[in-house]
Amino acid sequence: MTTRPGGRSARVRDAVLDAVHAELTERGYPRLTVENVADRAGVHKTTVYRRWGSVDVLVADALDRGRDVDWPAPDTGAVEGDLIALATEVVDAFADPETRAVPIGLVAAALHSDRAAEAKRAYYDARHEAAAAIAARGVERGELPPGVDARELVRQTCAPIFYRVFVSGEPVDRATAERAARAALAAARAGVF
Repeated sequence: MTTRPGGRSARVRDAVLDAVHAELTERGYPRLTVENVADRAGVHKTTVYRRWGSVDVLVADALDRGRDVDWPAPDTGAVEGDLIALATEVVDAFADPETRAVPIGLVAAALHSDRAAEAKRAYYDARHEAAAAIAARGVERGELPPGVDARELVRQTCAPIFYRVFVSGEPVDRATAERAARAALAAARAGVF
């Protein structure tokens, strides 16, 4: 886990990581540079090189910061609504042309860097842990069988969306989210997970 510096150091980190997101949005991962991040953050590039060293470490730190943000799992009062809300959040992250470059860039960086891949795994592990509450509530309400694998339910809810974004290049929308959530729910209820 990344240490949380205080004072000026924290402000510099926030400015630099905000600049990473802005650069990913504007230029994408392939054109992400330490120099552009430093310029946008208003710090000298040696500051960025000294603390982060490379673009991949910058991206990994951005993922680490995202992991540390409190994210409550959707709670609509029904497991089906929760899974649809979860899938819709994923779709929204990738459907908006203004914001999709950031999550795509973060995943792309993980393909090129062991440090970024480690940060991506930790990020999604934290998200899966938080989203496990959806299954726990579903079991408590009798909507899911006891012993359902919560993480697998979350993975299977999101997998069709990631497939479309990263493999087939097909568009994603609310119908995609609903279909993915309902398919995962049917599998969970059938005891597949």
